[in-house]
Order: sequence, then structure tokens, then C-alpha cells
Amino acid sequence: MLTQRSRYALRSMIFLATMPAGGPPIPMNRIAVEANVPRKFLELILADLRDAGLLHSQRGKMGGYVLSRPAHLISLGEVIRVIEGPLALVPCVSRTAYRPCKDCKSEADCAIRQAMARVRDETARILDGTSLADATAEEMAAA
Repeated sequence: MLTQRSRYALRSMIFLATMPAGGPPIPMNRIAVEANVPRKFLELILADLRDAGLLHSQRGKMGGYVLSRPAHLISLGEVIRVIEGPLALVPCVSRTAYRPCKDCKSEADCAIRQAMARVRDETARILDGTSLADATAEEMAAA
């Protein structure tokens, strides 16, 4: 399951994706209100997303945050990986943080590993194939 932190990150990024491209930075207080995210969590989340290159920030009275790339070029998978780490449910199928399972006799014959690899592949396909722009369009259609 996604952590609350990931849900906050996704809501914040989806909100920022609804802002006009090339517009002014959006203050953190506005993001917190519009995305329904507690400010104390939002500050750390936005810093992580900025450090990962998904956001640009500007300090000062007119400061705030903007997406670093167009919304159609940022996937939900990227956001989740920044906040959660690898999408894989077990370390032996992770593409970015592989570790063998300590109690596994044979990775090649492990039914759990084979199933989890399929889960990882489908999860990555869906999340990496869904951009912030796609998510905002779906949100608008549902409203």
C-alpha cells in the first residue's frame, strides 16, 4: 500500500500540474490547502521532490514551487520512487535496489519471486505510463 507520504506527494504534484505552465511559483501554503496536505509534512516532501529534480523552488516573498518539466513528462511512478524507493514488493526483483532474499534457496525456481516480478512489471507499466497530465485529466473528468 502507498504510504500517506506518497499520497501527499501525489496530491501536491497533481495540484501543481493544474497550474498554468510558465506561471509564477505556487506558495507552499497554497499547495498545502489545495492538495489537503499538512504543512509540516509538505515541506519535507517538496524538498525531496525538488532534490530529485521534479520541482524547482524559488525563495522569498514571491517564492514557491513549480514543476521542473511539463506535466506530461512526469510520471506517477517517478514521484512514488522518490518518496518510497523501489516499486518492487520484494528486494530480489527490484531493478534499482536488488538484494537476494536471505531465506530463498533458488531465485530461478522461486514461485514467489516470479509472481512478484510480474507484479513489479505491471505496477511499473501502469505508474510509469500515467503522467501528472493524465492524472489531472482523469480528476477533471471525474468532477
